[in-house]
Order: sequence, then structure tokens, then C-alpha cells
Amino acid sequence: MLKWLWLSVIVIALDQASKFLATAELTYAVPVYAMSSINWLLAHNTGAAFSFLSEAGGWQRWFFVILATVVSVVIVFWLKGLPRTDKWLAIALALILGGAIGNVVDRALYGYVIDFVQFYYIAESCVPGFYFNGIQCNWPAFNIADMAIVGGAILMVVDSVFGSKDTELKV
Repeated sequence: MLKWLWLSVIVIALDQASKFLATAELTYAVPVYAMSSINWLLAHNTGAAFSFLSEAGGWQRWFFVILATVVSVVIVFWLKGLPRTDKWLAIALALILGGAIGNVVDRALYGYVIDFVQFYYIAESCVPGFYFNGIQCNWPAFNIADMAIVGGAILMVVDSVFGSKDTELKV
């Protein structure tokens, strides 16, 4: 099922190109209205999801590079061992792999992940997961690599619930 690696390459290319454009066209931390409930917002995340460990002092950069690299190698071997009938799982893994590599490139080159998409809504208070800036509730900024990882994870869950039950992991 390594034939699905082309999908990972597309995710990496789109992710890196979009981050290049965001860096070139946006001013750091200044939101730009894109459409209702979406801002373009250039942000640098030195941590993991939701800025977890972003204030850890720098060691987290190489920790996340190593972790994502190990996970990427495991995913490649997982893909290699999949039977041809596990098409949806292969697509999910390829999306996750592309997203992981897209973000690892940023961490290795810059020490942070470049984010630029932000969801928001106007309210007097926010639901958990959003943060309040006095006017609107903002979801932490994210990027195409993050979208691929989340999309791949959702696809994995859907496949595990509704997919074929007679497959086994071959690593």
C-alpha cells in the first residue's frame, strides 16, 4: 500500500507552499478577515497541539522532531504491511504521514510550526477549547498539515467502526 505515499507528498507540498505564502503575505499575530468565522492569522507554535509545551524552554523542538520522525517511520512500515483491501486505512495513514512530515519540516528548519488559519465566533463567553479575546472566541490557529492529521485520524476511526473487520496489522 506504499502506492498511497503520493497523497503524503501532495499534503507536504500544499502545506509547505501555503506556509510560505502565509509567511510572505501576513503580519505575525495580526488577524485578517477571510470569511465569516475564519481569519488568516500568522502564528508560530513551538509546542504541540494547542501549544502544549510551548513554554518548555526549547528542548521540545527536538523532542517533537524525533517523535514525529519515529511515528512517520512506523506509519511507512504499517502502510507497507497493509493488505490491498485496506484502502481507507491506507489513505488515512498517508494523510497523517503527510501532515506529520509537513510539521516536522517546520520544527527542524525554524524551531516552530507555522500556523495561519483560525476559526472564531462572536460571543460573550466561550465554550471549552476556544479562548476569549474580549470580542470573539478563537480556536487556536492551525495549518494544512494539521487538517490532514485530523482528517486522517477521523478517517481511521470511521474505517475502524465501519470498515472490514477481517484485516490484521502486518508490520
